[in-house]
Amino acid sequence: MLELGNKLLRSPIYLFVLFLGFIVLYILNRNINKIIGWFGEYWVRQVLSKLPKDRYKVINDVFIMTCGSYHQIDHVVVSKYGIFCIETKQYNGFIYGDKYDKKWVRKVGKNKIYYNNPIRQNYGHVLSLSELLNIDKRKIYNIVCIPSTAKLRIKHDGELTRNFNLAEKIYSYNVEIIDNVDYIVEMICKANITDKEKRKEHIKYILNTVISDEENECPKCGGRLVERNGKNGSFLGCSNYPKCKYTRNIK
Repeated sequence: MLELGNKLLRSPIYLFVLFLGFIVLYILNRNINKIIGWFGEYWVRQVLSKLPKDRYKVINDVFIMTCGSYHQIDHVVVSKYGIFCIETKQYNGFIYGDKYDKKWVRKVGKNKIYYNNPIRQNYGHVLSLSELLNIDKRKIYNIVCIPSTAKLRIKHDGELTRNFNLAEKIYSYNVEIIDNVDYIVEMICKANITDKEKRKEHIKYILNTVISDEENECPKCGGRLVERNGKNGSFLGCSNYPKCKYTRNIK
């Protein structure tokens, strides 16, 4: 039996399967955030697809330009009860923050990770839709859906919901305030940019902006890193000093 096992370990098929397994694990590790995000989007789409089609018109992955800026909106639902601008975030862990904070904090053990506040981010999308449609922004609802099991400690005014509560959240708006649903859907679809190159440029810009922000952000408290002078020359120090004493050498 031992000899058979040794032969199996040395067989080309076993080595190929082992190599293939390492390749799969590598790809999964490099794209884990995309995979998690895809599942989050998938579950929200499933919920939205079950809304009554005679009352709610769903447009997924909307990419528009208003006032010279691009806006990528995960989902837009148009109904006579209002327009729902939906942002999906796949968070895990303990999330702390306020709807007005620039950053939210995720605690993982003793570590803290800072995220851009999605309520503020999606409010920008609300304004872009308001501009595009020439409609009162109060008729466009800012909804951030977190479909994970994250434990939230977020102060908000109803903008935040879970995927299993999303339909209920939408149904809670039952006062008719929109009388040209089909026309609004047509306007959004016409304005929706489907050009792949423009979408790639936008994603690249966002990634570069986020990386730039992170490089200038204190990893301990989320404050801004500013240039200071010391005995050994210039360095980056946290703007929240002396409460936070984080420093970093200038590259």
